[in-house]
Parts: sequence; structure tokens; C-alpha cells
Amino acid sequence: MTLSTLLGTHAAAGFDAPLALLSACHQRISRQCATLQRLPAHLAAHGADEAARQAAGQVIRYFETAGHQHHQDEEEDLFPALFEAMAGSDAVCLHDMRARIVREHREFDAAWHTLRAQLVALTEGDAAALDPRSVEDFALRHQHHIDFEEGELLPLAARLLSDAQLQAIGQAMRTRRGV
Repeated sequence: MTLSTLLGTHAAAGFDAPLALLSACHQRISRQCATLQRLPAHLAAHGADEAARQAAGQVIRYFETAGHQHHQDEEEDLFPALFEAMAGSDAVCLHDMRARIVREHREFDAAWHTLRAQLVALTEGDAAALDPRSVEDFALRHQHHIDFEEGELLPLAARLLSDAQLQAIGQAMRTRRGV
């Protein structure tokens, strides 16, 4: 069975399928990182033209909203439900997984703070503001993080969480987004 089958990503990812929605968010994060990775070459060839400024603005908007909400979904909803599902079990692995993911989220926040300032300068026309190494580091860290969550966290959640827990997570995600 593939992860997409396990998570139900063959159907529309929505709040009724929160694990599929988290996986779909990973895909959107990857697309935003790919946009970031294309920007340095574009800037070298075209400067801070309208396309570069718009792309930078879209990346900023994504990571300031959906990207941030995704971390909250995992930290505030998914992990508490997983710990509840593992009550009475040896949850050392889950504690380690949570510690790693939360640590990486904090590292992303710090890296984003620096990258965001560069992208804001780019939206204002400064083609030299974007550091290609910062972009590459940000994108690679996200890809490793996504690979871990897709390979370890989401399959674990799919096995352990009840339908009621998944519904509660989906409702919390819906509320967080004001839907």
C-alpha cells in the first residue's frame, strides 16, 4: 500500500481527511521551495523584474499563513492526538519524533526570519538581497523534513488515530483557518 493510498490522498484533501491535507500541504511547501530555488537564476538573468517581485511576494504570503498554520496543525493537534492514542504504550519513539519535528520547525522559523527580510527587499526591487545559499539551505531542510514526516509521522498517524480523533484534528484545522 502506498502512502497516498494509506492517507487517502487519491481523494480531495480536505478537513475531513486531515492527514491527506497535511500531505497536500507538504506538496505546496515543496512547490514554494522550488519557486525560491528558481529565483537566484532568474534574478541573475532578469534582475528584480515584476515576475521576481511577484514570486517573492507569493512565497512570503504562503509561509506567513499556510506554512505557519501547518506547523500549528502538527504541534497543537496531531501530536496531542498521537500521544492520546498511545496512552499506556511505550511512547519514547513518539517523544523523539515530536522533539525532532518541533526543533526543526523552530529552525525553519529562524531561517524564515532571515529569508523573509531578503524576499521583502526583493519585492521592493533589490535583486542583490536574496542569498542563494540561504534559499538552498531553506529548501533542502524543508525537503528532509517533509521526507521524514511523509515516511514516518503520517503513516504512524494513519495507523494509530481513530476516526473521531481525525475528525477532531480536521475541525481544529478548519477553525485555525477560519473556515
